[in-house]
This record gives sequence, C-alpha cells and structure tokens, in this order.
Amino acid sequence: MTQVPNVSLNDGTTIPQLGFGVWQIADEDIVPSVSAALEAGYRHIDTAQMYGNEEGVGRAIAESGLSRDEIYVTTKLSNKRHADPEVALQESLDRLGLDRVDLYLVHWPLQEGTHVKAWEGMIRAKEQGLTTSIGVSNYLPHHLSDIIDATGVVPVVDQIEVHPTFGQAEVIEGIRSHGIEIESWTPLGRGDLEQQVVTDLAERLDRTPAQVILRWHLQKGYIVFPKSVTPSRIQENFRLFDFELTAEDVAAIDGLERGERTGGDPDSL
Repeated sequence: MTQVPNVSLNDGTTIPQLGFGVWQIADEDIVPSVSAALEAGYRHIDTAQMYGNEEGVGRAIAESGLSRDEIYVTTKLSNKRHADPEVALQESLDRLGLDRVDLYLVHWPLQEGTHVKAWEGMIRAKEQGLTTSIGVSNYLPHHLSDIIDATGVVPVVDQIEVHPTFGQAEVIEGIRSHGIEIESWTPLGRGDLEQQVVTDLAERLDRTPAQVILRWHLQKGYIVFPKSVTPSRIQENFRLFDFELTAEDVAAIDGLERGERTGGDPDSL
C-alpha cells in the first residue's frame, strides 16, 4: 500500500497530504465513492455540513472494516451555524457515527462579521474533545488576523481555492506567515487540464493531466483532495507518489496563473 506523506500541523498533530473530497457527490454515489477511495488507499476524507452527505461518509467508514484511528476525517461548519459551532459539530458527529472528527473548519468567514464568534465556538469544540484540530476555509489574511488577535489561537490549516490558473501566491504567503498549512480546493481548476504546458508534461511523463496537476499541488506543499465518483479515476488520482516534477516543471505550471477564480470571493459572501 502506498504511504501518503503526512504534513505536520502547528498544534503538534499531523494530517495526510492527500485526501478524498466529497463536495457535490450525490446521495446515491457517496457510499460507493468513499468506499472506493478507502479501498484505493485514501485515509483522509474531507466533507462538510453544507455538502449534505456526512451520513453517507459515516456509513462508508463504518462498512470499511478500518479502525477509526486509520482514517482522518474533516468536516466544516455551516454558514448558518456560526453562533453555535459546538452544537453543529455534535449534529455532524451523529450523522457521521463518530465521537470526534480529526479536523473541524469554519467553512466561510462571511461579510456579517461573525467569523470571530464562530472561531471562539470552534475553540470550545476542541476543548470539549469533539475535534482534535481546528482550522478555517476561505479565510484571507485579514480574516486570520481578526481571529488570531481576538483569541490568540492560530488555525492549523486554511482551505482555499488553488489551482494552476488561480495560484493565490500573495494570499498563500500571508497565510503561511502564521504557520498555517494550505489545503487546496478545486485543485484541478476549470480548463486547467487542457493547458498546453500540462498536456505536454503529461505526455512526457506518461501520466494524465490530472496526475500532473495534483503532483504540482503536492510539491508546492499543499494538502489536496481530488474528487471523483469513478473508481478508476479515484485510483488514478491516488497514484501520485512514484513520479516527480522537476523544478522547471513546477515553475512552468506556476506560469499558468491567470487570476481565474472558479468559486466565490471570501470578501463578497
């Protein structure tokens, strides 16, 4: 079985660098997809309250035959639950069939200015043993400053949109200045797979364009979780550890930066 590297977090824990994402996976697909991912070797599952599929994730984990400590589970706080993160997490745990998650993230900071209150609740959830680690998603550096200044507690990760045509270099520099690790969502972007640089590298390396881009994420030090409902693609996306990109390859992919966001802007939600 391929060993996925672990990334050390600022609270003394570690996280598998490659995981399986379940955003927009429908009810009828969630159990077979997560089951296929676990069978392929993934041991890190990333879900969220707003995805509406925590129950299916929990069922797949329960049916896997793997022990709880073998699987790293992340969920995220719904935008509607900034006032009661602990209660919301307990509801997630009930759906997942777990007594704790490994990582709990605030999903979005929101313009309403509730992100500090939400973060205070995340801290309480950790103190209550409902989650091992806490972090955020879609936080820009100024949001991070707000919550760190207010509480003194630094998130372990910030999950943001990152892919070759939306590299967010300055944002990432600001996040990493706090000792926070980067998790990348929508890692394959929209149209990034068809970029000539990527297809040429894929041909030279005898890999798929998706494998090339996912390998780029790993070599940038990001934690990444591709999503698929196709077993062969799930397995393919896991086969990233028997080849490397050169420094020149990484730089060439970096050069695809276009500022092309595919999702929401954290400052406008």
